Amino acid sequence: MMRVLSISALAALLAGCTITPAHPGTQVPLPPARASATIEPVSGAAQRLEVGAPALDRWWQAFGSAKLDALVQLALAHNEDLATADANLRQAREQARVTSGAQGPQLDASYQAERTRVSNVLSPPLNDQALTLYTLHTAQVTVAYPLDLFGTGRNAVRSARAAAEVAAHRLDAARISAVSNLVVAVIERAALDAQVSATRKAIEDDRALVAMLERRRVLGEVGLVDVAAQQTVLANVEATLPALERQRDHQAGLILTLLGRPAGSALPDLPTIDDLHLPTDLPVSLPGDIVAHRPDVRAAEAQMRGAAADVGAAIAARLPAITLSGAAGGSSTRFFDMFASGNPFFALIGGVTQPLFHSGELRHKQRAAEAALDAAKAQYRAAALQAFLDVDDALSGLRNDAAALDAATRADVAASRTLAMTRRQMELGAVGALALRGASSAASQASVQRIQAVAARLTDTVALFQACGTPVTAR
Repeated sequence: MMRVLSISALAALLAGCTITPAHPGTQVPLPPARASATIEPVSGAAQRLEVGAPALDRWWQAFGSAKLDALVQLALAHNEDLATADANLRQAREQARVTSGAQGPQLDASYQAERTRVSNVLSPPLNDQALTLYTLHTAQVTVAYPLDLFGTGRNAVRSARAAAEVAAHRLDAARISAVSNLVVAVIERAALDAQVSATRKAIEDDRALVAMLERRRVLGEVGLVDVAAQQTVLANVEATLPALERQRDHQAGLILTLLGRPAGSALPDLPTIDDLHLPTDLPVSLPGDIVAHRPDVRAAEAQMRGAAADVGAAIAARLPAITLSGAAGGSSTRFFDMFASGNPFFALIGGVTQPLFHSGELRHKQRAAEAALDAAKAQYRAAALQAFLDVDDALSGLRNDAAALDAATRADVAASRTLAMTRRQMELGAVGALALRGASSAASQASVQRIQAVAARLTDTVALFQACGTPVTAR
């Protein structure tokens, strides 16, 4: 008894000696902080980039569309990727509780009834040698406690909790991704709808031009070649319409999928491109804030800490392990006499196990855990570098989108004016059909490009919110 207590006291003194690598931090080179700036295109709204400003709460509301807000709430409630990530988080948290519970004392109660008949020749384990048919009742309580001397269990708990933290950050990342993908799909669908409308208008205008040239051909003012050439322009524009409609239908199906509905279902009320307003004040996270708050980077950091705990567990597995166990109960041939005088029993057991030779298994497990830690560190650095790249791409896109919008707007205005003047000159006989064909084709292309430039500013704004890791909450 005293020896068992001595072992317990020694183990308690050494229980804090957890073998785990120091915090597995790794250096990530930070880019220089950007200065606040304003993007001011001539043809559109200006955007102010506020470096270090607080993140917008419910950033999608900055687009000023109640229809978009309603769609986002539907996605947060019904998106299947979010449901999967939430279930994974609940599973990881419960698994962490399982691992934690396995490191504490285990108390079990048992009862056993045994009916036995023995030969008279044999000596039964009973006082009454004449009794050869009997029922033996045994009830006992068993206590087991693995003393975590070098931190095998504690490291396992840390690893499991780190896995739960990874799942939590992945759920945050899934929310950001689901909302961003939905908003981009809504923008793309609205832009494609506008392009379809512009293309249909161009088709109507080209058909009117073909009709005008046909009338002039009848009058002998133009030849059949001129009419055929304009019909070719019309056919080329008509050929672009099915592709645009297919892309628009795909975006509609994608929106339904992101809302947790099957493609082909009735669409909810969607905003048009004119319903979506460009956010004017954009907070830009500092490099240190991106590393500290972006969910995928935080998930990589938690995974790195879990890998460090696994290394500690692998090291501790090669060191002595102490276990304490005890049992107390009673046994009798009569149920109510199990705890009568002389029938109770107890046992206290203390044991120490030191691995001696496992054919290199434990050593290689440790090396494998160390390699996994190195991989987790590299993944953390890669996640941080990818985050910086995403922000840089989004900012570059916003600056170039403004220039592209100005160019596309100038081209659209000029092409529309040129087409109107050329058509009038054609009616007056001042220019030929060749000039009209060129003006018609240029006007059709310029209109579509301007719509695409407007949509690009909206989608790259979404990309900046996503790149900065702006949090998304369901309520």
